[in-house]
Amino acid sequence: MLRSVNGIRYVTPLREGGSLPAIVEADDSRMYVVKFRGAGHGALALVAELISGEIARLLGLRVPKIVFVQIDFALGRNEPDAEIRDLLKASVGQNIGLEYLPGATTFDPAAGDEASSSIASLCVWLDAFVLNVDRTARNANLLLSEGTLWLIDHGASLYFHHNWPTAKEKAVSTFEPIREHILLRWAGDIAAASHTAHASLTETKLNEILRLLPDEWLILESDEVTPSQRREAYRDFLLRRLEASNIFEQEIIHARSQLV
Repeated sequence: MLRSVNGIRYVTPLREGGSLPAIVEADDSRMYVVKFRGAGHGALALVAELISGEIARLLGLRVPKIVFVQIDFALGRNEPDAEIRDLLKASVGQNIGLEYLPGATTFDPAAGDEASSSIASLCVWLDAFVLNVDRTARNANLLLSEGTLWLIDHGASLYFHHNWPTAKEKAVSTFEPIREHILLRWAGDIAAASHTAHASLTETKLNEILRLLPDEWLILESDEVTPSQRREAYRDFLLRRLEASNIFEQEIIHARSQLV
């Protein structure tokens, strides 16, 4: 179960991304980086954040604690920025938050930052598995805090759910964007990462993650699929992707061979 907190103070926007996440103080006296359902790709970005983030955690990778953040209509009524005010108004209800890591810095190879082979291999495997296009030199979405590498921002993953008819095709894709992965040069043990993943990502564990998804995030105006059916569709994709992992694993190995 994920904890649910109430957002009580909008602290500051994080304008690095187009979806305008923000640091929000909650009623547990902690700060969270909140992704809003009223932004960009809406609830689907929150679905991707939760599924991919919790899969990363199953693999033993470090992801800030994920919580549900309830946004009340009153939170943004005194916000002077009209864009932020409108975003908060459109996000009333359940949103997603990642525990804020004060003092963390962005992972930057140009500054001498490096990753271990085991962590890099797991991270690259994960991102190929969930089709995450957003872990590149342009946008690392990796933080360093007290020597530990943390994975953040998975909202761009699982992008097939913007066009469900492509799900079967994407489940067996090579995922060529992995060539741009910021950790690819260190990902020298994909076989070990694959072994860990296949041992960790059981159908039972995946179902536990999918049951965390709020029904309201899974209801799309464009179709008549129920939340339960949508969870089953995500499960089927993930299991099919796992079964076909050799396809994208070979792509990772080939892409890395072009670098080293």
